[in-house]
Amino acid sequence: MSGASEAARRLSGRVVIATHNPGKLAEMRELLAPFGVEAVSAGELGLAEPDETGTTFAENAAIKARAAARASGLPALADDSGICVEALDGAPGIFSARWGGPDKNFVAAMSRINDELVMRGHGPESRRRAHFVSALAVAWPDGHEALFEGRVFGDLVWPPRGDRGFGYDPVFRPDGHARTFGEMSSQEKHGVDWEDARSGGPGGLSHRARAFVLLARALLQQGEA
Repeated sequence: MSGASEAARRLSGRVVIATHNPGKLAEMRELLAPFGVEAVSAGELGLAEPDETGTTFAENAAIKARAAARASGLPALADDSGICVEALDGAPGIFSARWGGPDKNFVAAMSRINDELVMRGHGPESRRRAHFVSALAVAWPDGHEALFEGRVFGDLVWPPRGDRGFGYDPVFRPDGHARTFGEMSSQEKHGVDWEDARSGGPGGLSHRARAFVLLARALLQQGEA
């Protein structure tokens, strides 16, 4: 995980969440709420989605944050995240959303991962290592930027389990847990444990929670932190 890319400044007031994904927006709003930050989405403002031409999660997060900050005149927070499967050479990686097709059908995307693994000799009975990555980029209209990254490691299960969360959550079981993200409540998955964070721990289970802890330390008023 990495910290701010430049000298940090405080994030407060109204912030644009550069996403059209309702699940991602809900998670970011829950994370920001204790700090009194008002979050409005790019979708609610009618902002266009920029082409994600980066080759890493961090580059794509920065592209989205910059576009939203320029278009709205407000600080913008963007997340680029996905799942990386070891036996698939890190795929789908930055193309995680695209594996769901134009309709973002993640049932089909999870099936594609399973099919690809089976074709490579990694059936459901084998250990299928994977990790989620979340890159959080913050951009201000004046060009100032900060970047944070979090990861969580685990195994893929098949068939999918649970109907909570979104995306690939039903097939990902984080290390040290018996349930998938799809079987966990939102608080269990991405809630922040500030006591753990203060003692040097990751401060949360999900990749997005871990990246957010780093962001909060650098950019937000301490509040609950």
